[in-house]
Amino acid sequence: MDRGTLHAVLRALGVRDGHYYIEGVHEPSPLPTDFLYLRRSRAAPDMWETGAYERGAWETVTRHALEESACTHLLRLLTGTGSPPSDGSAP
Repeated sequence: MDRGTLHAVLRALGVRDGHYYIEGVHEPSPLPTDFLYLRRSRAAPDMWETGAYERGAWETVTRHALEESACTHLLRLLTGTGSPPSDGSAP
């Protein structure tokens, strides 16, 4: 799954917009106080990172070589599952 698909899945699951940030796809403005995120790594630009933004600080949880694995990880962090629903309710 890519970032666009992840965003569609999160919306279909009813995850509130202010709970997550997906670089280039879903970037709430102004930024909420805290949220989970997926973005290109600032330390290693060829990698993706997932983490938590709290009190103005981006805290990386994990770096990923592939966008797909980063998307799966953020989905798991936000919903407790690593795959979209299989009942057809999301892309």
